[in-house]
Amino acid sequence: MSKRIHRGSDLRDFLKEEGILEEVEERAMKQALTLQLVQLLKKNDLTKAEMAARMKTSRAAVDRLLDASNTSVTLATLGKAARALGRKIKIELVTA
Repeated sequence: MSKRIHRGSDLRDFLKEEGILEEVEERAMKQALTLQLVQLLKKNDLTKAEMAARMKTSRAAVDRLLDASNTSVTLATLGKAARALGRKIKIELVTA
């Protein structure tokens, strides 16, 4: 039995060639953020309406924040959400 050697590109290379790498990475980051927020809401036993009240915003704004497919979230909104949950935002620039 011969050993198979991977000769193709990796997923990142493929996505880059297709011109969608940045979009996929943005969506993945937003999904990860959404998951964290949902977990914190559950941990703190908060409803979306209660979260909106703490953030001094609308329930619709919280729905947009928790929509994993919506990558248009401002730093101000993230900051409000973090403070509402007793957290801080940490953003880091890393080598591409």
